[in-house]
Order: sequence, then structure tokens, then C-alpha cells
Amino acid sequence: MTAPLFLARTESPLGRLELTATDTAVTSLSIERALRLPHDDEPERPNPVLDDAVRQLTEYFAGTRTRFTVPVQLVGTTFQQEIWNALSSVGWGEALSYAELGLAAGRPGSGRAVGGAVGANPVPILIGCHRVLASNRRLTGYSAGNGLPTKIWLLDHELIEHR
Repeated sequence: MTAPLFLARTESPLGRLELTATDTAVTSLSIERALRLPHDDEPERPNPVLDDAVRQLTEYFAGTRTRFTVPVQLVGTTFQQEIWNALSSVGWGEALSYAELGLAAGRPGSGRAVGGAVGANPVPILIGCHRVLASNRRLTGYSAGNGLPTKIWLLDHELIEHR
């Protein structure tokens, strides 16, 4: 694994968070899983973009921020980019189904592929993939942090109804 250009870590109610960035944008956000982060063996190398991201995340967890403005740079397939772009328009406290997200991205009928793109989101929380639920509002999987307990915490934090 190549060392990221810039790297910062911060504490959160979900455990430690690790963010990577270029000079101009956040490129990944990882939530601690089994007490590990992807770059635990690397020293922190913060920059102004990461400082801003950590500040905004701290405000989000404190309940004083409902929208992130830190720039992100997402690398993925064209399909993933379309899904992440549509997902980025879903606001704090809102939720939608995989089918609705596919429709919003101009990809109706691609629910399973939408789920794969949501699970590959490199910046969870900043782009709220936890806001995607099954059509009956039931919980489905969550690839970040400790899985469903992490998703439940985020949904409850945003007062999003789920089953």
C-alpha cells in the first residue's frame, strides 16, 4: 500500500477516523475496525484540507454541522462516480432506497450495482452512504467501521427512521 501524501487521524464516537488527502481535497476516510486503520503504521502528515475536514467532522459529531463543505476527490468507475454524485445531494436527516438512488443517478433498475457503488464510497460520512436503506426502510449492510452498528449510530445521530 502506497503511503498517502497527507494523512490525519481524529477521535470520534465511532472510534478513530483516518483521512487522506492531496493538496486540495480529501481522498479517503476510514473508520476504525477491530482497533485498526489502513495507515496505522504511517505518521500523520496533516495539511489545511485535512485540518478543515477534522474540524467539520468534529462539528458533525457534536451536532452543530449538517453539511460538509470540505472538497473531496473521488476515484472510481464512471458508474461509481454517477452514484456518488447523486448520493452527495442527499442531506442530513434524509434517506433513500437503493432503487431511488439509482433513479436519481440516471441508472434505474440497477439496484445491486448501486449497492456495490455505495459500499465502495471512499469518503463515508462526508458523502453519507449510511443514508441509503432498503425500500422498506430496513437496514442493509454497511462496509465502513464496524458495519451495521456504525450505520445505526449514524442514522440515529441524524434522526433517520429505520428498522
